[in-house]
Amino acid sequence: GQAADPPGGFPLLNLSPDIKDFADTAAIMANLDLVVCVDTSVAHLAGALGVPVWVLVPFAPDWRWMLDREDSPWYPTMRLFRQARPQHWDDTIDRLERALRERAAG
Repeated sequence: GQAADPPGGFPLLNLSPDIKDFADTAAIMANLDLVVCVDTSVAHLAGALGVPVWVLVPFAPDWRWMLDREDSPWYPTMRLFRQARPQHWDDTIDRLERALRERAAG
């Protein structure tokens, strides 16, 4: 529902109707500057493709993300944004926002 009316009037191009399989998803990702997502198959696909990807990781992460690091040994183009406390994403989203602003500025 939020995608139909994005916050702040941000333009949003919904490609969902055109995505039939992972090949379609990979083709779209290959044309992006950055993928921002949670820990899903999208994160792994972007990492495997070598697309820059930032992943929001919960406080108790899957073993693949290890602990106490912002990168991934599995995917060199991946950056991890870890939740500092269970059920609290505000600080994590704030860090992500700052990083996005720095990336856009530089």
